[in-house]
Amino acid sequence: MKGLKKRRSTWHLVRRVPTDFHDVEPRRLLTLSLRTDSKKLAAEKATQVWDNLLEGWQALKDGRSDDADVRFKAAQRICANKGFQYLPVAEVADLPLVDLLKRVEAAIQSNGHVDADVAAATLGTVSEPQLLLSQLVDHVEGLSAHENRFKNDAQLKAWRNPRKRAVKNLTAAIGGDKPVAQLTRADVLLHRRYWQERIKQRGLDIETANKDFTNMSGMLSRYYDDLGVEDPPRIYNGVNLTDRHKKNTRKDEVPVAFILEKWFANGALDCLNTEARDILLISIETGCRQSEIYNLPASAFQLDAPIPHIVIKNEEGVREIKNKHSARLVPLFGVALAAAKRNPNGFPRYHGKTSYSNGVHKTLRKNGLLPRGITVGGLRHTFESRLKGVEVQSDDRGELMGHSVANIRGREWYGDEMHLEQRAAIMQAIAFPVPDYLK
Repeated sequence: MKGLKKRRSTWHLVRRVPTDFHDVEPRRLLTLSLRTDSKKLAAEKATQVWDNLLEGWQALKDGRSDDADVRFKAAQRICANKGFQYLPVAEVADLPLVDLLKRVEAAIQSNGHVDADVAAATLGTVSEPQLLLSQLVDHVEGLSAHENRFKNDAQLKAWRNPRKRAVKNLTAAIGGDKPVAQLTRADVLLHRRYWQERIKQRGLDIETANKDFTNMSGMLSRYYDDLGVEDPPRIYNGVNLTDRHKKNTRKDEVPVAFILEKWFANGALDCLNTEARDILLISIETGCRQSEIYNLPASAFQLDAPIPHIVIKNEEGVREIKNKHSARLVPLFGVALAAAKRNPNGFPRYHGKTSYSNGVHKTLRKNGLLPRGITVGGLRHTFESRLKGVEVQSDDRGELMGHSVANIRGREWYGDEMHLEQRAAIMQAIAFPVPDYLK
């Protein structure tokens, strides 16, 4: 560490103030006692002291920024450097006198003058940034970039749209845009009443309303966390709607007999384009979600391996899987293996898009190839029932299908994951014979 000078028996840090900070530090040369006669300890202390000084000067400099967000975060850092939590001026005024005086004293320099920048921070006169409600989604998207790094364009759109809808509905409920920091519990209750009226008059889904509340709560939490507010207002706490008339819903299975007699009938699935057909066939024998299949990159197809399989995992900018439990190796047998061999590079027609489900359902229904009230998503339930039929236990079924085994067991999950060979043995046991026209 440069700048170490020994005076008598004590080491000092002697350094010039960087020119970048001359506007916030009146001294040009600093001489600070490190209070030790050990050079090694002095070097360690000097590094920490200098880093703290640089951070403090930068905070003071940021406190003069034209950007309200930068100014507010600088005020928080200044307070932290002085040993305080930033509080708005109204809360500072309510502090016990001894605590208030400590904040005042922290702003007094060694020459007896008051440092206005420090005083503004410790006394809470720096205004919180006035981010508008209409700017909240873009702001939170920036804060969430690390979490969303695996999402492709379609997945980002699916992340963004419900949050935009939540902001739009809240704005309509309260009668216009306003600063996020000024949102109150009263605004939230207006949001809830707004949805209650829409549900009553238009029969909208209550769960859509609750997603609005959840998304707003999550975005506000991110907003205040970024500002470093230790005890943020939780204005959406406990706000949701319940429906005592709601029926339990579960996707019905696609009957095995229907698959064998209708879909496997010669030429039956020729009504679908080849990619749509093969995605459907892979889902029959793997239980995978359709989106897991059509978003597979070429590298996910391990068709020359001793056990041909696909690899489902997060891939930056390519796809984000549903959750960490969804990452898995999926052996391929029967019509799934035949379909994968026809598409070793994936499914470009549907990759990164959301058009698969609507198109397939429309075509299958038009051709009488989907039972009433059933969707192709029911193939996951069919797959699980087939596993039950060969007495595969619930936690093994969950692992094969990308569910949380810990949630299934109701306790922490210990031990190794199921090996590819184990997965293959189970899935081969339930594989259907491949019709000639699908080989």
